[in-house]
Amino acid sequence: MDKNKRSRKGRNGRKSRSRVGVADAAKGSRVISATDAARSFSELLDRVCYRGETFVIERGGEPVCQMSHVKSAHFTGADLIALLDSLPHPDAAYWQAVEDATRQKPMVPESPWEH
Repeated sequence: MDKNKRSRKGRNGRKSRSRVGVADAAKGSRVISATDAARSFSELLDRVCYRGETFVIERGGEPVCQMSHVKSAHFTGADLIALLDSLPHPDAAYWQAVEDATRQKPMVPESPWEH
């Protein structure tokens, strides 16, 4: 084999895979190994928090997770109504159980101070 054309092999002796798939999955993200991420976790958090950077963390040459700033959830009242409408409605047995439970509750004694 030509000395100038070396095969790209990882630590496990296999050829490393192309990172095109990782780049497509997280455009603008920097790819970092799990080991490097563990060694510099605090620095990565700072970069994500203050610079808005995104990192794809790999283990064994495969992307495992993405580290990025959490976007705030946008949930409106209309979204809540739609969610509640999508849930299954309670059946008659449920309502009967609720009624039985409330009927068995002891009455609160009348306060002697409210006269």
